[in-house]
Amino acid sequence: MDRVRTTRPTTPAGRAAIEGTGACGPAGLGVLLALTATVVWSGSFVATRGMADGVPPVQAVFWRWIIAAVAVAPFAAPQAWRQRALVRKHLGFTALASLFGVALYNTLVHQAGLTTSASNMGMIMAASPVVMTLYARLGGERLGPRRTVGLLLAVLGVLLLVGDGSLSFHFGAGDLWMLAAALCFATYSALLRRKPAELGGRAFLLTTFVLGALMLAPAYAVSLRLQGGFAVTPGTAGMLLYVGVMSSAVAFFAWNKAVSLIGAARAGVVYYLQPVCVAGLGLLLLGERTGPGELLCMALILGGVGLGARR
Repeated sequence: MDRVRTTRPTTPAGRAAIEGTGACGPAGLGVLLALTATVVWSGSFVATRGMADGVPPVQAVFWRWIIAAVAVAPFAAPQAWRQRALVRKHLGFTALASLFGVALYNTLVHQAGLTTSASNMGMIMAASPVVMTLYARLGGERLGPRRTVGLLLAVLGVLLLVGDGSLSFHFGAGDLWMLAAALCFATYSALLRRKPAELGGRAFLLTTFVLGALMLAPAYAVSLRLQGGFAVTPGTAGMLLYVGVMSSAVAFFAWNKAVSLIGAARAGVVYYLQPVCVAGLGLLLLGERTGPGELLCMALILGGVGLGARR
């Protein structure tokens, strides 16, 4: 294991140089990383919908994690090799995190995309931060009135945004798949707070990707036999590269680091920005217009995030 210097500066300037202060400190960095992951994941919804007709869900997710493992290997493999004894020691925990965050969550999202609308997917994913907050509260974390109000404002804004101003929704089979995905992602985020401190972040990330691909391998083989393979076109390859490199390698690294800095509950509040990001992408890429009602909902979401993300 790498040697770690434990001597800390005793002067205020020295401590500030390491820990940071204000918005530039760990809390500000954590919010920025959570925002980065949220923006990247918003783009992955476009890619997921684009692959829905041509790539079976299990096959898309399997190759996603193969690509992700290859992408992070040059940066993570040296640390994973040095910490191989720690990886073996904590293999049970890592496998559990991989099951919920890698194998199940993404497979369920791709499956849901076959039979439900993108708006319903966004609405149901809003349940993830709520469950993250409940996990944090059960773990003894105090939320405080400001964070509670921010959470409620963000929930209201998301529900109104994806429900076209109405709180009445009808759930089908795809919606239930998405609800299961939201619960898996929230569980994964809660597990991150219990990651062994001595296990490096890059080693953990690579191990979860490899384990996730191995977990999916039997289902991938069954899918190949029953559904056949898929045609690799420039469009399909581009979307797989995006979800494999950006939505998996980059976004998961940013999210894991954010949770370690600010906790799953506060990172979850930032995650409410996803519908806003999706609306922005729709305007830029698809020419979809945003009306006054949508702008009001986005204001609620942004206000809720602003309250909930602060200490």
